[in-house]
Amino acid sequence: MQRKLIKDIHKKIALSIMHKPKTAEELVKELGVSYDELIEELKQMLSLKLITASGHPLKYSIAKGIQEAIEKRNEIAEKDPYKIRLNIIIEAQSLDKDLLLREMKGIEEALRKEKDYNVYDSIVGEPIKRDNDYYSCFLEVELSVKDFSAMVKLMYFYGPVSVEVLKPEKLELKASELQDGLLLMLGMIQAYNTTMLKLMNKAELEDFYRKVIQKK
Repeated sequence: MQRKLIKDIHKKIALSIMHKPKTAEELVKELGVSYDELIEELKQMLSLKLITASGHPLKYSIAKGIQEAIEKRNEIAEKDPYKIRLNIIIEAQSLDKDLLLREMKGIEEALRKEKDYNVYDSIVGEPIKRDNDYYSCFLEVELSVKDFSAMVKLMYFYGPVSVEVLKPEKLELKASELQDGLLLMLGMIQAYNTTMLKLMNKAELEDFYRKVIQKK
């Protein structure tokens, strides 16, 4: 259904051949993967037009457009003060295919304008029609996040269905940062609960509380 923007092994291959074309044998030795595995990944990268192959012996080079994209990512990274890097996937459904696509692109643009995030890469998937006559679409984004509070806002306002922490491996938070984020989360949850309770009638409220009690 969804795919990562770039597989980790593809990133390693791209970085290896960015400045100098290399043979499969050279890549196997450098990356420490099996020959069969490498060939399969190279085939995928060729089909995606991420790399090119030429010469004898056959050498692999990074595609021009991809090299420019990598250089742009490096420029962003050099200026990026935020330590937290995430890969998120946002999904949505609609009966109107064109409206759904516009909305997903609007979300993508909104993320790029947020001062608390730096977008490294993004892709909007082609809407797919489901069995219920609804169209489903996903937006995948790799971005850095300013702090814990900004991450809470990202989860609440953009509602990703998948989150992968790319870096750092360890994260230290000051008590004040943790408290600010938790208070922000608490306020959002209370506001949501208040709104939902106003929309529910007495019977629905009783059914809701009964289900909550049963789960405890």
